[in-house]
Amino acid sequence: MLADEINRASPKTQSALLEVMEEGRVTVDGRPHEVGRPFMVIATQNPIEQAGTYRLPEAQLDRFLMKSSVGYPDKAATIELLLNAGVRDRAALVTPVITAQTIAQMSGLADEVYVDPAVVGYVAELAEESRRQPHVKLGLSARGCLAFIRVAKTWAAADGRDHVVPDDVRALAEPVLCHRLLLDAEAQFTGVTVDAVISRLLDAVAPPTDRVATR
Repeated sequence: MLADEINRASPKTQSALLEVMEEGRVTVDGRPHEVGRPFMVIATQNPIEQAGTYRLPEAQLDRFLMKSSVGYPDKAATIELLLNAGVRDRAALVTPVITAQTIAQMSGLADEVYVDPAVVGYVAELAEESRRQPHVKLGLSARGCLAFIRVAKTWAAADGRDHVVPDDVRALAEPVLCHRLLLDAEAQFTGVTVDAVISRLLDAVAPPTDRVATR
């Protein structure tokens, strides 16, 4: 389910759009529609124009697994886009590359990836330290810790490994944390950014040095 420019929707509409995250269904004109499994929820925000927009509540943001900034296309992608300017409906060109059943099977494989207690402790320590960082009003939640572990397991499986290593956690810190760390008002006046806080957090908490055991 894609919620395009969700920050332009009212809080009530935002809640309705994100109903699927908890309920596994969407409601249109009072009629519920099951989405089936697996499903993915993607929400976009336009960071340029803020007038008439509504920020997602922190609890709603925390439900999203990761956040990524798309930015501008590079030169090669821009040229390709311009050369195909005659294509009006690009969505019509999208074709399936994998079945839903295969995705469900791959998800099951990721669930089997081993996470050493030392790595779990590393994530928990990052969470505690995030709440002690200067200018941080809201640190990493328990839901965020679960997201960290799940993403790390999927990342390891995609890399062909059956276990998570501390470097997986460090590599995923920015997309997992950037929408979960809420800074105070003073941070805006002093120029402190979430990226800077994440970098400082990773420096403050040393990764485990013991050998990560595998099953």
